[in-house]
Amino acid sequence: MARTTTTPRPLRRDAERNRARIVDAARAAFAAEGIDVSVEEIARRAGVGMGTLYRRFPTKGDLVDAVLEDAIADVCEAARSALETDDAWAAFTTFLERVFELHVSNRGLKDVIASGEHDLDRLQALRARMRPLVAEVVARAQSQGTLRPDFAAEDMPMLFWTGGRVAEVASEVAPDLWRRYLGFMLDGLRADAATPLPTRPLTRAQLDRVQTRRSG
Repeated sequence: MARTTTTPRPLRRDAERNRARIVDAARAAFAAEGIDVSVEEIARRAGVGMGTLYRRFPTKGDLVDAVLEDAIADVCEAARSALETDDAWAAFTTFLERVFELHVSNRGLKDVIASGEHDLDRLQALRARMRPLVAEVVARAQSQGTLRPDFAAEDMPMLFWTGGRVAEVASEVAPDLWRRYLGFMLDGLRADAATPLPTRPLTRAQLDRVQTRRSG
């Protein structure tokens, strides 16, 4: 008797869609309810059964790692898109704006990172993948003479944290207030407005220590 064969490709597509739904639901749940939200609630938001969730993410830590991985992938994609723009200052400003938008939409990630439920080594590896792209965005703007020369790629996380804090505290009152302060920061980053700075940027080792403390 001839056996009917089926292709596994639709199943793989279904599995990928389920993964995306679960990760999106987890990201939204972390933002709305914090890191202590139950996996049952995440499954409910995603519209999947617990079996489907556990097949993709056997532990909550695996799910946290996936949320962080997708968030950093979004930043990498923003940097790659910026690098396709000929005007390096426009690329730099667009990149910053996009990262701030991602921060606002992923406002629960701060608590996720602070929770310590993620794989720290994996998070550091993801950041290492992102750094060369960000450094190139910075270097191109400086090579075209539009970004102040004393700005360092290691200053980028500080900008993100500063603007992210504005977005966080004003989110309920003025959700777009961060755009005003991003404008202030960008004006101060232009090469033609540069004045001497009182301190040097962090070294890579110092920045790693700061980020590890925030992640621990």
